[in-house]
Amino acid sequence: MSAWLPTAPCTPGDCVTVAGPRAGVAHRVLRLAGCLTVLVAGVLVAPLVRALAWLPAERLVRWWSRLLLASLGVRVRPIAAPGRQAGGSLLVSNHVSWLDILLVAAVRPGRMLAKTEVGRWPVLGPLTSWGGTIFIDRDRLRALPGTVEEIAAALRRGERVVVFPEGSTWCGRGGGRFRPALFEAAVRADVPVQPLTLRYRTADGRPSTAPAFVGEDGLLASMWRVVSVRGLTAEVEFLPQLPPALFPGRRRLAAAAQRVVDQRRLPDGAPSDAPGCAACAHPVERPVRSPGAIGTGAGAAGVAGVGAGTAGAAGR
Repeated sequence: MSAWLPTAPCTPGDCVTVAGPRAGVAHRVLRLAGCLTVLVAGVLVAPLVRALAWLPAERLVRWWSRLLLASLGVRVRPIAAPGRQAGGSLLVSNHVSWLDILLVAAVRPGRMLAKTEVGRWPVLGPLTSWGGTIFIDRDRLRALPGTVEEIAAALRRGERVVVFPEGSTWCGRGGGRFRPALFEAAVRADVPVQPLTLRYRTADGRPSTAPAFVGEDGLLASMWRVVSVRGLTAEVEFLPQLPPALFPGRRRLAAAAQRVVDQRRLPDGAPSDAPGCAACAHPVERPVRSPGAIGTGAGAAGVAGVGAGTAGAAGR
């Protein structure tokens, strides 16, 4: 693995806890079986959806993603989701879990950015490829400019592209810096950046770290934790769009997106179910002046100019 790849200090032992009511073993097994059924159905149906252009592909993706999350016992709660919008946009979000991809797709589907290894995975590989995923070689820094241009071309065609600019998963109690490189695509295509904040909560409303997929965590172990939780809710909050014209340059645009996302990670100050993760918080970046301010209709403080997923792209 390349040394330039971003990493998070979070580990399953230090950051991840399953708190609150738990499902019984039989219930967990049934959830996993249901997940496998929905997943296989998606693999079988995906080629048909791609072949028949008249089918409502986006609606089907949202429905399938919600069904897959429901099979795992996860309830989706969109917050301040805007109506249908024309034109391309770059959706950027904090990154906590493999569930993040399904959560975004359940509310606002788009082309995902993923590491090349995902395309070779059994079952999931073909599914992600049919879904139009843009792949990036995490071990080849020279491949990054080509990936940025591929994203920019998709944005110019009016498509939505989803990236996780932290470049690594965090436990949710803190987060990494948004690497600026992928924001260059929005600058080149002159399309807005749509920041999202993803949060996971227990049945009593406390922030949950159970879905976090961090450190040396294994996928099966992570899935078992998720299906063990009763009443797990996944929130996706839409924040004000950031036009590149107000934040000249990828670095200012990345810093602006990070600032608004950070403000909404734990908006109510509720204690997490994890005992502590002091290493998670990154230093607060100093604001950078911009031509104007952007209000936060979703409830975050105003932005006055500041400054993958799996993809793991680093800023330059």
